[in-house]
Amino acid sequence: MKIGIKKNISILLLILGFSFVGYSQQEVQFSQYMFNRLAVNPGYAGSSGSMCGSIMYRGQWLGLRLDAPTPGGDPGSLPTDYLFSFDSPVKILHGGLGFTLYADKIGYNSTISGAFDYAFRIYWGPGNLSAGIEGNFYSITRKGGLFGSSDMDGNPNNIPTSTTDPLLNNDDVSDFLIDASLGVYYQVPGTYYFGFSLKNFLGTHSDVLNFRTSRVLYLLGGYEYVLPSNPSFRLKPSVLVRTADFSVFQFDASCLLEYQNLFWGGVSYRFQDAVSFLAGVNWDKMKIGVAYDLTTSKLGVYKTGFSFGSLEGYIRYCFKIVIPPKLPSVYQNTRYLL
Repeated sequence: MKIGIKKNISILLLILGFSFVGYSQQEVQFSQYMFNRLAVNPGYAGSSGSMCGSIMYRGQWLGLRLDAPTPGGDPGSLPTDYLFSFDSPVKILHGGLGFTLYADKIGYNSTISGAFDYAFRIYWGPGNLSAGIEGNFYSITRKGGLFGSSDMDGNPNNIPTSTTDPLLNNDDVSDFLIDASLGVYYQVPGTYYFGFSLKNFLGTHSDVLNFRTSRVLYLLGGYEYVLPSNPSFRLKPSVLVRTADFSVFQFDASCLLEYQNLFWGGVSYRFQDAVSFLAGVNWDKMKIGVAYDLTTSKLGVYKTGFSFGSLEGYIRYCFKIVIPPKLPSVYQNTRYLL
């Protein structure tokens, strides 16, 4: 029974990994999306008013045990994501610049992707409005030699063997793609923000990997509410909705409670996927956060071969470079004119 479950999990991971490559380039998801707005919307670049660098890590489905497709072979990788981003306001450009770099691995597929952002910003009403454009690149590798399939009729032990499927050949293949994204972002600092963006609107196609990038629409919003009875506490609800080609929808809703801009904690819910618990601390110019996802799908049942959740880590550092005004080189005083 346990062997059958583990084989089903392995097949599921292979299908999931192939779906990432065979059909569309999926966007990396993070439970701490409210701290990762640049990766969601290029219009966010430079909106904090400081130079900010962020590092994020996500390990998906921790504890899930996998079988190799062939005896003694490589069982592949559970979804693992790394992210680095940096953005800064640039006064001379009337907006901000940003850069994001991802490293993503799932199954036998590895992706390194990046984005360069520019946002043009104007003051509008009580806040500021920005429109952003982003250039995207993807370097994708598929280890086709590690794929396998099961011959149910000729293989009574159901041991995976190499496949002759032309889409699952035994060659390692890779490709490099370029795409573009757009975004609009509005914020009233310390009160609320919202925006929408369209990622990969070109829908670039790869003949080598037989897939194209998905057009992903994001809707993002958040609000800060100071408790009247105790102004030291702030409630920070937020939502993130996204759809890939209007065929797959995902919804995240979160609420954080922050104390004196020092500590925070809260919960988040991802529809039909996970309940997340978030906590963090602000230390001088640094923000440190963690998130634990309790998987609510069947993969979250803690048994042999199943996951006991996902884990995220987050570090952000912001600073400003202040150039002092130049002192006058000539001193004038009416006393010296007499």
